[in-house]
Amino acid sequence: MSNLSNYFKATLAEMKQVSWPSQRQAFLYTFLVITISVLVALFLSAFDYLFSLGIDAIVSSNI
Repeated sequence: MSNLSNYFKATLAEMKQVSWPSQRQAFLYTFLVITISVLVALFLSAFDYLFSLGIDAIVSSNI
């Protein structure tokens, strides 16, 4: 049981040393992550759509 209490004491000591972002920084970083995620999703979906059109054209062509 002493190992568990030592773990929690060490965790608490480490958490006191953490440099937390301000509310403004947290909002901006969250906004940035969501924006980049949406842009990457749009980029990948556009390429997926183009590739599927290409595959459909190849498959449906009479070779």
